[in-house]
Amino acid sequence: MRFALVIFLALGLSAHEPVRARKAMVVTQDPIATDVGVGILKRGGNAYDAAVAVAFALAVTYPTAGNIGGGGFALVRSANGEANFIDFREKAPGQATRDMYLDAQGKPTRDSVVGWRASGVPGTVRGLELLHKKYGKLPWAELVKPSVKLAKNGFVLSYATARSIRGSERTTGPFPESKRIYLKGGSYYEAGETLRLPELARTLDRIAKRGPSEFYQGETAKRLAAEMAKHGGLVTEADLRNYQAVERKPLLGHYHGHEIIAAPPPSSGGIGMLQMMGMLEHLNPFPAGMGSAKLAHTLAEVMRRYYADRSQFLGDPDFVKVPVAGLLNPKYIAQRADSITDRATPSASLQHGAVPPEESPETTHLSIVDAQGNAVSLTYTLNGSYGSGVTVPGLGFLLNNEMDDFSAKPGVANMFGALGGEANAIAPGKRMLSSMTPTIVTKDGKLLLVIGAPGGTRIITGVMQAILNVIDYKLNVQDAIDAPRLHHQWMPDRLYLERGWSPDTVELLKKMGHNVETGTMGVSNVHGILVEEKWLQGAPDGRSNGKAAGY
Repeated sequence: MRFALVIFLALGLSAHEPVRARKAMVVTQDPIATDVGVGILKRGGNAYDAAVAVAFALAVTYPTAGNIGGGGFALVRSANGEANFIDFREKAPGQATRDMYLDAQGKPTRDSVVGWRASGVPGTVRGLELLHKKYGKLPWAELVKPSVKLAKNGFVLSYATARSIRGSERTTGPFPESKRIYLKGGSYYEAGETLRLPELARTLDRIAKRGPSEFYQGETAKRLAAEMAKHGGLVTEADLRNYQAVERKPLLGHYHGHEIIAAPPPSSGGIGMLQMMGMLEHLNPFPAGMGSAKLAHTLAEVMRRYYADRSQFLGDPDFVKVPVAGLLNPKYIAQRADSITDRATPSASLQHGAVPPEESPETTHLSIVDAQGNAVSLTYTLNGSYGSGVTVPGLGFLLNNEMDDFSAKPGVANMFGALGGEANAIAPGKRMLSSMTPTIVTKDGKLLLVIGAPGGTRIITGVMQAILNVIDYKLNVQDAIDAPRLHHQWMPDRLYLERGWSPDTVELLKKMGHNVETGTMGVSNVHGILVEEKWLQGAPDGRSNGKAAGY
């Protein structure tokens, strides 16, 4: 028994069970937002209604990533098995130019990361509108009302949220409105204090009463555009008026007898996960066991190969031809897998593959399953923690810094260290490439797993490893999510291992030639719901302050 406990702890598995409920489940990164979602479900709303309400609530209670000034993706699956993907990723403003973030010497500036010029055209409100219009049951105003109340009356800050806000000073401090609202003018909020956001409450109240178009064509749009012009930003009234969320066909793949419903471009997550899973299925390293050096090495090598492809081929499918079929061609996947040996491949010697011709993803995530079996996996973001650092005066919401997700210059890394190419170059009206990876897994046509994560380029690898732990090692969803993860993204040539890997495994990986880095920073924060025969298992990532709740 003692030996088993040592193995359990060495693998980093959680010491607590997943939350279980009979009918419905909500999992988010913020306990207050989770409770908002459960409340909507209990009042007769469906999973889509709950997702809208939770997203608005997170815009209040989880300012590091929850937003109405950003964008994201929603992957949905109805109880009848129909799946759809809603793309509300931000767009480049109409005044954007290819080299807008390069200085006179051709070097990237910080303007894509901090300040007014870093923001793309926000898509969140339009995305939630489309989700509600197509699938929702309850009135729009009823779904926005909880967030209005939270912003107006305030909410008690947890230790984690208070610490996060204080830690944002480098980003938010230079901007007077952000400093006044979130940093208390420089005196800081402590855990247990109440944070009230009256300007945001008024903005949300207008959106509730006048509808989503208020953000894009009403008072909010006019005031946002005026502040942009005043501070050198590029988003105009025309950009806001012309923004539309769009529906796309989800990607569908298969892995060890399961169906994987995944995000299509401009997400790089779905393609990445399906390609890496294809290589793993071809190589089958799983008999070596969880935590083994062989499994870790193989995971790192398939990640390395995918991220090399990502840098070359992925972008907005409305602007560039993304070779989806070629990247997921079984022969191509097998060819990439067969190039893996028992030694680490130096990334400098590895390039993207020769894709065959076509045949005739700071962020936050929520997973919801309702009593009818409808499922939503929604990931949305401001990009970096607290986005561009800018809170719009009089409107109370933070702006994204998603323009950094474009390739400001091919071959130069963004804030997450990811390299990009011409396929992801800046162009007016173009959506920037994303790592967001909302995912739904089914087995024999029945819903099994609803999952996703925040975490920049680490989202894809984090979500995939949690899914592998469920499918290949039969773990419950909490253990699958809490097990230690690793990440490799080709460039920089570094294998990052979370805390929890065996020292013996680390040494073996170094002997294989890997440039190993270990640390306490997590490989994303995965949140998921696993469907059992009579129960729903809900699990927030043990690395986060999230909450699962249901009834």
